[in-house]
Amino acid sequence: ITVDDQRMDRSMDKHKKVAELKTRLKAAARDRLERFVLAGGQVRGALVNGTGLVGKMRQAHQLGILETLVLGHAYLGALLMASTMKGEERVALQVDCRGPIKGFIVEANARMEVRGYLQRVPIPIDKPLDDFNLAPFFGAGVLRISRYLQGAAAPFVGTVDLQYGNLAEDLTYYYLSSEQIHTAFNLSVQFDRQGRVTGAGGLFVQRMPDCREDTARELERLVTTLPPLGKSQAQEREPQTLITEEFAALAPVVKDSRRVDFFCPCQRSRFQRLLAM
Repeated sequence: ITVDDQRMDRSMDKHKKVAELKTRLKAAARDRLERFVLAGGQVRGALVNGTGLVGKMRQAHQLGILETLVLGHAYLGALLMASTMKGEERVALQVDCRGPIKGFIVEANARMEVRGYLQRVPIPIDKPLDDFNLAPFFGAGVLRISRYLQGAAAPFVGTVDLQYGNLAEDLTYYYLSSEQIHTAFNLSVQFDRQGRVTGAGGLFVQRMPDCREDTARELERLVTTLPPLGKSQAQEREPQTLITEEFAALAPVVKDSRRVDFFCPCQRSRFQRLLAM
């Protein structure tokens, strides 16, 4: 290998890193959560594009594909749950399980900032993944939701056993069994053939007390026929466009749009000061 070859390799590596940085920045600029209502307020919902923040999360924690998928779903789910909060309120989503994942803790606040970590990295696997079915990696376990609300002396905590090993389905089960609210989640992370995150999206819809049965049936039909949200975001389909087109039968109205971000204030110097005190 000549000196010129080494210089060329370094140049190519530099250009590759610059290209990847530009891609991440472009994705981060599109990271938003749209809140909306359907059928005149009979249903409330939120749709999030988190492609950039899942990529940022992956880089910060140095995660592989499986770890990115598990934690990415949790980040998207926590943001969707936090979309109903205000002020300084926040929600913590925790899973403890017997499977190889062992669990994770993720927290999101009303400012649409999310952070969290896996209990085990890397997650051990016996063979290459045939699909993205995560149930065998969860196994038996519990899902714990803690809400820190304004004016409350202590957090409101709800716990259910894991039923599906699929976070979207387990969050749906939690709302129905613990809070008696009909809710649906859709969480999706898309990868390219090189294992890079190309799209990450999530949906949350919740029936309000005055929701009619015909509205509920149409909502169920629309949710079950939605295209994969990770793929939609990889194709740079605008969230507002997706809402207005996919839920057209229920007269969607987008209420507001918020920026979402992976953010953690933890720093080595901050912990050194805390320990010194």
